[in-house]
Amino acid sequence: MFEFLKNKLADENGSLSKPRTLLAGLGAGVSEAILVVCPMETVKVKFIHDQTQPNPKYKGFFHGVRTIVRQEGIKGTYQGLTATIIKQGSNQAIRFFVYTSIKKWIQDGDITKDIGSVKTFITGGIAGAASVFGNTPVDVVKTRMQGLDAHKYANTWDCVKKIAKHEGFKAFYKGTTPRLGRVCFDVAIVFTLYENVMKLLDWVWPTPNYS
Repeated sequence: MFEFLKNKLADENGSLSKPRTLLAGLGAGVSEAILVVCPMETVKVKFIHDQTQPNPKYKGFFHGVRTIVRQEGIKGTYQGLTATIIKQGSNQAIRFFVYTSIKKWIQDGDITKDIGSVKTFITGGIAGAASVFGNTPVDVVKTRMQGLDAHKYANTWDCVKKIAKHEGFKAFYKGTTPRLGRVCFDVAIVFTLYENVMKLLDWVWPTPNYS
């Protein structure tokens, strides 16, 4: 989706401005939030929360999915959609923006220059760290909205207000350290794979490079 939007947003000279890079990343994040992330995250959060209860009602992952759909319908797998869209949209906007900015700096004006897997991995890790600091508050709200206690909140904004009122500002950054460790390696690996997959696709199906 990012590559598709990047190609659509490039100007007549094949150049992609920083605001348009952000927009392409945002579009990619929103798309994955709606099509993939929200239902998967909702099921995951509910399942993990259920397993911490004295008497878990889900016998396994697939039983949990069937139970959620049977009791709540498909809507039950889309709780916290607004927060997820904001989270994934900001996530990918930050990641792609930071990654492409650092990559261009390393390439020093030559967009055909291969920066190599090591530099790609490090650059991806930096992009991951930036996204953690940039949207952990959104992730906290999303997780609350998708948990078994989601009924306590009328909507996403109500969740934000209640966390701020009862737990304070620091609550929005709970879990930052463990998330930082996971996300940095996660994004570093993803961008390294992304670059190698793009090389393969360009070899099979040549496409223009956009700066």
